[in-house]
Amino acid sequence: MAFDFIFMLTENDSTIPDARSRLEDVLAGGARHIGFKDVGLPFDELKALTGAIRDSGGRAYLEVVSLDEESELRSARAAIELEVDCLLGGTRADLVAPLLRYQPIRYYPFPGTIAGHPSVLTGTIKEIAESAKMLTDLETVHGLDLLAYRFEGDVQELMKAVCETSDKPVIMAGSIDQEERIIAAAEAGASGFTVGTAAFEGVFPASKKGLVAQVQSILSMTGEARQRSSAPKRVALVAHNNRKSHLKAWVNRHRANLLRHKIVCTGGTGSMLAEAEPDFFIHRLQRGSHGGDQQLGALLATGELDAVIFFADPHGPGATDVDLLALIRLAIQHDTPIACSPAAADMIVTAIL
Repeated sequence: MAFDFIFMLTENDSTIPDARSRLEDVLAGGARHIGFKDVGLPFDELKALTGAIRDSGGRAYLEVVSLDEESELRSARAAIELEVDCLLGGTRADLVAPLLRYQPIRYYPFPGTIAGHPSVLTGTIKEIAESAKMLTDLETVHGLDLLAYRFEGDVQELMKAVCETSDKPVIMAGSIDQEERIIAAAEAGASGFTVGTAAFEGVFPASKKGLVAQVQSILSMTGEARQRSSAPKRVALVAHNNRKSHLKAWVNRHRANLLRHKIVCTGGTGSMLAEAEPDFFIHRLQRGSHGGDQQLGALLATGELDAVIFFADPHGPGATDVDLLALIRLAIQHDTPIACSPAAADMIVTAIL
């Protein structure tokens, strides 16, 4: 996640009654990551809401607020039936994770001890960080949902400790109601944050009244905060054979920036870059001819890439390669930036790296 803003169609930890109609304003404002709670609306309306989010090209999130075991498991099963992209929250990963093992759902449970409704995060920073480490060690946990501003201690220190402990994305949730908190989350290393009630109450400065303007204001703040984000991004770097030298030169030019991030490459490109840049963190996939492009496509489909840089040879057979076309289609589908030339790749560096 490239420090994304997730709009929650919720107030006071419950999905709003008119969520379906307010979704149109959220989409008009430009948000594409949209969530709701598992309480507040009947299941059939939640199903229709999920479908509308997905049909608009958005990514659907369900956040669990249940405090008892039976309700939390019921919520996890609802997430499967609703076919949301991500399940946020919950405190029983040992029970929920096995249910999601063979499902295409990304799972972000709460670290620490959660009490009350609205939810409050309790415990010490050390205890919460240890909980975060234990959770992210689980294969079927893809990230964390941290109720940072529902914690009564040093919030900045808490966010930093959890992000440093986890090698998986951390989303900051709850009571983010001002630009300073958005920036603080980015600087601490968060991969995203949620806003719901505050936007409906119109607390963010905007050019005019209304939910559309609130969403636009938060997205503008998100763009500014992204420039200060300390979270490493996962970037795919690939090149056709006749463009590998171009990619090597481009990487060398942006070396200092790319060192902070995690690089994913198909086999041949990865071997070339590993030799040229031994200090890089490079995850090599199969060679393109052996399925590496398809592996990249799978990472795109599950939201595990923040950007794809694929230097294509415009004069070779690869220019119309079905694998490249498939990657472009998936990048569009999952709203992930993709660049096929050095100039376009420079823009990605400026925007998110």
